[in-house]
Amino acid sequence: MKLNRIFLAVAMCYGTILAPQGGLAFANAAPGDQPWMNSRLAPGERAELAVRAMTLDEKLKLVYGYLGADMDYKKSTRPAESRLQSAGFIYGVPRLGIPHLWETDAGLGVASQAGPDTRPGTALPSGMNTAATWDLKLAQDGGAMIGAEARAFGFNVMLAGGVNLVREPRNGRNFEYGGEDPLLAGKIVGAQIRGIQSNRVISTLKHFALNDQESGRTTLDVKIGDQAARTSDLLALQIAAEEGNPGAVMCSYNRLNGVYACENSYLLTEVLKQDWGFKGWVMSDWGALHSTIPAANAGLDQQSGMPFDLADYFGPPLKEAVLNGWVPQARLDDMARRVLHAMFEHGVVDHPVKPAPETIDRKAHAAVSLKDAQEGMVLLKNAAGLLPLVKSARRIAVIGGYADKGVLAGGGSSLVSADGGNAVPGLGPKAWPGPITYYPSAPLKAIQRRVPSATVAFHDGGDVAAAARLARESDVVLVFANQWTAEAYDAPSLTLPDKQDELIAAVAAANPKTVVVLQTGGAVTMPWLSQVPAVLEAWYPGTSGGEAIASVLFGEINPSGHLPVTFPASESQLPRPVLDGYPEVQDRRFDVDYHEGAAVGYKWFDLKGQQALFPFGHGLSYSEFTLSGLAATVRDGILHASFTVKNVGKLAGKEVAQVYVAPLGVRWEAPKRLAGFQKVDVKPGASARGEVTVDPRLLATYDSASKTWQVAAGDYKVILAADAAGSQAVSQVVHLESAIYDVKGKRLR
Repeated sequence: MKLNRIFLAVAMCYGTILAPQGGLAFANAAPGDQPWMNSRLAPGERAELAVRAMTLDEKLKLVYGYLGADMDYKKSTRPAESRLQSAGFIYGVPRLGIPHLWETDAGLGVASQAGPDTRPGTALPSGMNTAATWDLKLAQDGGAMIGAEARAFGFNVMLAGGVNLVREPRNGRNFEYGGEDPLLAGKIVGAQIRGIQSNRVISTLKHFALNDQESGRTTLDVKIGDQAARTSDLLALQIAAEEGNPGAVMCSYNRLNGVYACENSYLLTEVLKQDWGFKGWVMSDWGALHSTIPAANAGLDQQSGMPFDLADYFGPPLKEAVLNGWVPQARLDDMARRVLHAMFEHGVVDHPVKPAPETIDRKAHAAVSLKDAQEGMVLLKNAAGLLPLVKSARRIAVIGGYADKGVLAGGGSSLVSADGGNAVPGLGPKAWPGPITYYPSAPLKAIQRRVPSATVAFHDGGDVAAAARLARESDVVLVFANQWTAEAYDAPSLTLPDKQDELIAAVAAANPKTVVVLQTGGAVTMPWLSQVPAVLEAWYPGTSGGEAIASVLFGEINPSGHLPVTFPASESQLPRPVLDGYPEVQDRRFDVDYHEGAAVGYKWFDLKGQQALFPFGHGLSYSEFTLSGLAATVRDGILHASFTVKNVGKLAGKEVAQVYVAPLGVRWEAPKRLAGFQKVDVKPGASARGEVTVDPRLLATYDSASKTWQVAAGDYKVILAADAAGSQAVSQVVHLESAIYDVKGKRLR
């Protein structure tokens, strides 16, 4: 003991102490004495040096996250260093130059927890809207915008990157995600992550994995095989990870084949870290952790948002587990190293955040949101060219949907507080994820500005007979129909709520020139469709939504959105016509059998020979396009497809050319897969040439035993079309030789 005291005294004279695990911890050292602060070193090397310098307790702090808001019912107070009403906070190691982590809910903008000090920010349209743009640059620009706001508000982690596939159209969180196809969803969300992280702010990728419904999300057990998962939900997440290189991954609430996602070694260690080579850290979703030793040893790196979990599993229990050897010291070092790797790689350490909300260019950011909304709106139907509206109309009726007040937003953790507050207070659940929120960008006012000499009358739609009388007296009618969806809830059905179908049918009967504008989280059924000449899907259009809707209705913007999901004709067409676990019963455990495997969305409809109300990829324009000149070639085993898009209409516009591939000699999970896409901007009478290169994994079958993607030798039909139903389809058959690719798509032979 005496020798130990002497050694400690000598060491302290030289400015160092011996860390408990043998690494050197620099006490009050100057930056020049901290080699991990050398930005010329690789992130992995810097992280390793920093871990060696950390004490046991410092490592433990780095893997334990707090809620950044007070939680009265749990008698929990946020850390003083956290940002007010924020999603999370993790202590850094200031003596080593490692900053704290300030986390904000995200995806659509900088969100706030409930309370008096919310941060008004710029809200992007829903993730579904962004996916409907089929435009990777727009997705990246939107991510860059919300990442810039996060940094200006003092956050260095955004809990964004939602890419759960739309297996269940009634899922209350579908509006946050990127649609039903792994290629489209992965590319769009990956681009958004890339944009966020361009601000030296870390983005997550979530929810890992197969968290595809909200009913029973914390207790349900998803049943699916490895091959089917790797070809669907996991492939979407893998593509997003490759495209965006997120610093963190958030594991989900649900169980997968009997094991909670946040203590599932198959997901966290085998798939994510070993097979995909992910070097960042895995954080738990808020309240998704159920253990200490199983979770840590399975690959979870950080507990999030205490006190959401039942216990502080990664607090004192983790320290005891490490000291007793139940969680190896090397595992704790790896947990801390992964957090640090992401912080170094994405500039969080070298470029510390400092709140400066006054620097936000709100006008420029609103313009980013506006463009996203305009490009993602989908013109579903436009019989007899009713749209765009003519400005010579003298009497316009606007009915329903609180169109006189604002535009609808989805509920839950992604909700961004808007300048001007909630335009329609007092609706929906009083507790989270409510209340229902409308951003104060009123479509009615935007419409009135465009036709100042016309009479634009509004009716709230509450009295159906009165609304029909107004419609009868008008030249044209705009009916706004809304479906609010939110985290923690699933929609009871795909039917519009509050008898809005009856309102639309009555108005359409009174005036055949009726346009329906939908603000929904995803697909809805339309029993009135044959009575209505025009339907515009506006999704949740964000901060500038009212202006965006009006600009499309009047033809200032030519609609170019295409559906990222299939709109079923009825729930009877779904793999699960009755939603498992709905209505939710607290603590009930139940299974959800994904018997459809990888046949998600349009693939299921193809497999079963069903006709959708509107197919995946569908979207009309005020112009007309033709697709031709398909030239599919195979070079060095890689499939390339080039094509011509011609604008045969009178207006400039954009078309989304979609390339599908169908095997002729082998069987996939469905008859065809989306293999590539390109959004092409074409002037009237002009043509543009496009080209896509197909990821070989999209032509392969995944073999679980060898962990390889295997392309079978044979003929494949390459299909160029405007939607998954084959509109304007032209095709060509190519021959592929057999080939084998590793799990990341690298050719082996």
